[in-house]
Amino acid sequence: MDDFVCDTLTKSGLSNLIEAFEDEGIDTESFYLLQDADIDKMIPKMGPRLKFKKLLSQLKAEQTPNESTHHFPPHVLPSTNDMGKRKSDQQLDSNGQQAAKRKCETNSSAETEAKILTNVRNTMGGICAMLQDDSDLNTLLKTKIKNLETETKELVGVFGKTGAGKTSLINAVLEERNLLPSGSVSACTSVMIKVEGNRHNEKYEAEIEFISPEDWEDELGSLHCIIKKGNQEVQDNVDDSDEEYHDAVDKLSALYEEEWREKSCEQLMESKYFKEIPEFFQSRSKNLIFESAKDLSADIVKYTKDSPKNKNYNKIKQWYWPLVKCVTVRVPNHPSLQHVTLVDLPGNGDRNKSRDTMWKGIVGDCSTVWVVTEVNRAAAEQESWDILKNVASQIGNGGECRHIHIVCTKSDDIDDSDVTTKAETQALILKRNAETKERVTKEFNKLDKIKKHFSDECFQVFTVSSREFFRKRDLSPEDTEIPNLQEFLQNLNDCHSETLNYVSGAHGILSLIHGASRRKEDDRIKEVFEALEKNLTLQIESITNEMMKIYNVFEEHLQEGVERSKNSYENILRSTLYPHKRDGRGFHKQLKKAVENRGVHRPKKGREMNININLTSHLADSIDEEFRTTFPNDGKCGPFKGVIYSFSLVTEELKEKYKDVELQLVSLKSEEERLKTSLNKSIRKRKKTVYRSLIKTIEETLQDCYKSKKMIKLLQ
Repeated sequence: MDDFVCDTLTKSGLSNLIEAFEDEGIDTESFYLLQDADIDKMIPKMGPRLKFKKLLSQLKAEQTPNESTHHFPPHVLPSTNDMGKRKSDQQLDSNGQQAAKRKCETNSSAETEAKILTNVRNTMGGICAMLQDDSDLNTLLKTKIKNLETETKELVGVFGKTGAGKTSLINAVLEERNLLPSGSVSACTSVMIKVEGNRHNEKYEAEIEFISPEDWEDELGSLHCIIKKGNQEVQDNVDDSDEEYHDAVDKLSALYEEEWREKSCEQLMESKYFKEIPEFFQSRSKNLIFESAKDLSADIVKYTKDSPKNKNYNKIKQWYWPLVKCVTVRVPNHPSLQHVTLVDLPGNGDRNKSRDTMWKGIVGDCSTVWVVTEVNRAAAEQESWDILKNVASQIGNGGECRHIHIVCTKSDDIDDSDVTTKAETQALILKRNAETKERVTKEFNKLDKIKKHFSDECFQVFTVSSREFFRKRDLSPEDTEIPNLQEFLQNLNDCHSETLNYVSGAHGILSLIHGASRRKEDDRIKEVFEALEKNLTLQIESITNEMMKIYNVFEEHLQEGVERSKNSYENILRSTLYPHKRDGRGFHKQLKKAVENRGVHRPKKGREMNININLTSHLADSIDEEFRTTFPNDGKCGPFKGVIYSFSLVTEELKEKYKDVELQLVSLKSEEERLKTSLNKSIRKRKKTVYRSLIKTIEETLQDCYKSKKMIKLLQ
């Protein structure tokens, strides 16, 4: 089911029919083709059935059935230039406005665009219904209309250590004080949480996605082994501060309380432990619907939090977060979340394979990263910088990140014992904010390896106070800088105008229809064809030449990287195995865990140990800068030094010369832009895969070594 069907049913008060339409695979084309017998079968209750038949009749009446398909009225589409201007004006007008005023205007603009989009979808749906025969042209047109429905999402990844204020920050930015559970410093968010807009109804929704029963059964075996080994070490008077051991105990206790201590893995998989979540064994998501954000927050805490020690949660006996892969929260009536998803990301990944795979995929798809840290130690907080270092290659050359924001929270948390007035408090806060931004920027400029992946324009520092944004005691909303982040999200959302993209595509299709109806076979057509063919040949030649130059540069850099790697791998291994100024016993345990986990050890706190990245560092360093300029994430010039963005069949010039085929050339220009957008998207996806394969190849090469009993023995 596409967005047109879903939006039409929702706006007509028939959202209860969405599931039935989805089950039957009703899209825009089949929607207009529904007959009375189909409707009677799909909607058995008379009340909703009569309402729907009335709706369908009204929509069909809005079409122009007396006109030929090939002479469809051009006035049904707004000017795409006007649409672009409206979008641009909206962004410019937003500067300096208060959040409430901005939200009101944004909602109004969103409603206007929604009406335009619905009208154009109705138009294209009507056209699709008229294309009855299966001629080549009609088949082409139906395919193009279907392809107009594209969904683009910008992901904003939110990182930060426990207690830094990630959850409160997200709640404040969305102006939903009680949306995500927060409050206990000891209770960290243990699963990935996505927050997006609810475009189907005005309810708060949560979708709980579980790991598979097979994954959990495998993990139970691993957890039991870890605990058994930890218990043995305690008996042998070995250091028992092993966080892996305590994590295993926490997971099992959350789900089974103390029963797990006397049960086998097979017994712990019995259905009695999963009565409240039957979806787990059915390998499907659990969907929850709420009237308020507060109700949602209270219910999802057991799926997201690490068993917080809070009297409000004493009634919860089972905590299901160990079984959860991801929680998606959908918020109604939020314009900035139409094409943006906020993702609260825990730590540096996960020991569970399916969760870790999802974590890596999401991180690589983030166009923006917020690293959240407390303002009073933002520059000196090593853990925050470690998070950024650990994900730099995944979000940079191995991803598509265009913005890195260090978000310094709790800016109102100051020592005000000597302050007597509100003005003095405000001045003190703002002074520290400015100093913090300067110190954090200075620290970022020292990170040479990270800067190989990003330009200076990518980096920005915010000093925010979620608490002050709501209570407005010492700071104005603007001084909390929450509105700055809201504006950033809205502008990020507005860059993906679904209406503009749909209308532009529809305009090209209608031009093709009109042009096809007036097509004539004459010498002028042949002239246009020859001119287009000549331009295409020249453009392909230009792209090929540029790609060959780039290929040769990469080959040269990689050869240099290989030589440096061959000459330095012994020193790298030596420094990894015998680091300077590290406690032998503690480091030995970390190294052993890294070897057992394919070369990677991710502690909850502190720096990740990644033998693979160490060994590939010279190879990656040799191409990092060239890779970034060839496949930039910022999108200003596009991949391959801009040759794809500059590709053109020069249709604008041809339109001036060949007026009689102007409509076909308009359609061709629309198709050209669509293909360039699609190609750039495909290249962005593939470049992530190529860059990551550098590390993956080394991992696979080292697998036999990591699995070798001899290697494990050396570490015992």
